[in-house]
Amino acid sequence: MNMTQLKVFLLRTNSWQKVLFGLPILVMVVMLLMDHSGDSVELGQAVYRPEMRQRLCKADQLSGDAGETYGEETENGIKYNVRTPANYDASVAHPLLLVFSPAGSNRAKTEKTTGFTFPATQAGFIVAYADHPELSPSTTVELGTIPSLMAKKWCIDEKQVYVTGHSDGGTSAMALAFMTGTRHIPRAIAPSAAGVAYDDLRDRKCPEPLPVMIMHSSKDRLFPGYGQQAVGWWAACNKCDPIPDKIANGCSSYSGCAGGVKTLYCEGDQIHSHWPERSQDIVEFFVSATQVSPRAK
Repeated sequence: MNMTQLKVFLLRTNSWQKVLFGLPILVMVVMLLMDHSGDSVELGQAVYRPEMRQRLCKADQLSGDAGETYGEETENGIKYNVRTPANYDASVAHPLLLVFSPAGSNRAKTEKTTGFTFPATQAGFIVAYADHPELSPSTTVELGTIPSLMAKKWCIDEKQVYVTGHSDGGTSAMALAFMTGTRHIPRAIAPSAAGVAYDDLRDRKCPEPLPVMIMHSSKDRLFPGYGQQAVGWWAACNKCDPIPDKIANGCSSYSGCAGGVKTLYCEGDQIHSHWPERSQDIVEFFVSATQVSPRAK
C-alpha cells in the first residue's frame, strides 16, 4: 500500500468511525423528534375545586415538572408522556387521566388523535399518554403501574385514576378494570373499540360497581358487536336495570345502577380504526365519576 492509498484508507476508516459513533446520537435525535411530533400542546388552566384540596401532597418532595414531560417509562420500558394543567399546583392531589394507545400508534400520535390534553387539564386532571406495548395480561399489568410511578413525581390522587384507550388501548383499559390484580386501580373506564366480547367476560368475577362508558361502532368489522356484549356484562355487574334509555348525547344509559354509577353505551358508525371523537364527553363522564364515592381499595 503506497502513501496515497494509505491516506484514502484512513479517510474512509475515519468516516466509518464517525458514522458508527454518530449513529446512536442520530437515533436519539430521531426518537426525540418523534416524541415531540404533532401540533403544539395546549394546556388548560385548572379550576381547583374545594374537594380537590382535601388530599394534599408535600410539594417539596416531588420532582415532576409542570407542563409537558416527555419520555417517562415503566420498569420494563413502556414510555409515556405527562401533561399537567398550566397552573399546576404540586400540593393538590389531581385526578389522573390515563390514555392507552392502539396498535400501530404511540403516545404522541394518541395525544394528537384524542385531543384530551386541553379539556382534561382544564378540568383539573393530569394526563398520561402511554405507548402501545404488545398486548398481553403482563403488559396490561405493566401499564397499571403508571399511576403509582407518577405519584412519586407528581401530586396524583391514586384513588382517582380514570382510564381510556382505543382498540388495543381500549382492551387494556377494560382489562385493567376486571383483572384480579389490577381491578382496584381504575375509578372509571371509557374503552373504545375494545376487543373484549361476552365470551371473554362471562367467567370473570365482577368488580365492585364501576362507572363505565363503552364506545363501539356498528361498522366495526374487526370486533363486530363486541361493545354491546361487553356493556351487557358491565350493566349486570353494576346491578343496573336491564333496559337502557337514550340520552341527549346519543348514548344509551342504564339506570338504577348500584352506588349510582353511570353505565353508558355509545355507538358510532365509523370503521374500527376511527377514534369516536367523544373526548369532551369522556372528560365530562370522568368528572361526573369524581362525584361518586370511591370504591373500597
